[in-house]
Amino acid sequence: MRRLIVEEPLSIAAVWSRRIGWFALLVAAAGVLLTRLGLVEWFSGLSVIASAVALALVALALAVTAFVFVWQEGQQGLGLAVRGAFLALVVLGWPAFLGFKAIVLPRMNDISTDIVDPPAFSRSAQVLAAREGHVPRELSPQERLPQREAYPEVVPIYAELSPEDALSVAERAARTLGWQIAEVRQPGGRTGRGQIDAVDHTLLLRFPDDIVIRVTPRAEGAKIDVRSVSRYGMHDFGVNAARIARFIAEFEQQARTAQF
Repeated sequence: MRRLIVEEPLSIAAVWSRRIGWFALLVAAAGVLLTRLGLVEWFSGLSVIASAVALALVALALAVTAFVFVWQEGQQGLGLAVRGAFLALVVLGWPAFLGFKAIVLPRMNDISTDIVDPPAFSRSAQVLAAREGHVPRELSPQERLPQREAYPEVVPIYAELSPEDALSVAERAARTLGWQIAEVRQPGGRTGRGQIDAVDHTLLLRFPDDIVIRVTPRAEGAKIDVRSVSRYGMHDFGVNAARIARFIAEFEQQARTAQF
C-alpha cells in the first residue's frame, strides 16, 4: 500500500521576496552607476536609488510575511525568504546609515575651521569654471554654531612655517588626497594671505564638493583654515568634516617630512 505524501505549499510571499529583492539590488546598482558616471542629473540618480529603497522595503515585508506563514502553517520557501530579506537589507544598509547620520549630526552642508571668518571662495573665471559656475552661499556665525559640538576636531592648523611654505605643504596635501586644484594664489597683497581653491568628490556617488584653503601669516608662522561645502543637498552626513579632518592629518604628515 502506497503512503500518501502531502507536500506543504510553497510560500508565494517568499518567491516574490527574492524576486523583488534582486530587482531592487539591480535598480540600486543602476542608480549608483548612472550617477557616478554623470549620465543623469544628481536628482534623477537619487530618484532611481529611492525607487530601489522602496522596492527593498517591499521585499523585506514579503520576507517577513513568508517567515510567518512558514512558522505557523509549515509552508515551504524559508530559504527564498532568507535570500529576499538579505538582498533587501543590502540595499537598505547605506540609506539606513545615512538616516542615522541625519539624526545624530546637525543639518549642515558647509563646514569651516573658522566659523567667525570662514575662507571665502574665489570668483575668478578659472575657479568658476572648475565649480561649473556654482558659488556657495555664505553662512552667519550663528548658523555655524552647531558644528562646534558635532565636529570638535575641525579646528585651524597653526604651523611654524612661513606662509609660502605652509601654502606649499597645503597644496601637496590636497593633491595627495586626490583633490582637483582649481587655483593657487600665493601669499601677498594687503592681507598677506594665500589661498587654494579645489574640488573633491564623494566616495560613492561622486558628487562634487567645493573646498577652499586659506593661509594667513602670523608672528610665529602661519594659520591654515579649510572650508568644505557640499554642492548638492542640505545635509552632508558628516562628509565635509571628515574631509577636513583627513586634510589636517595629511598636512601634519607632509609638514613633518617637508624639507625647506
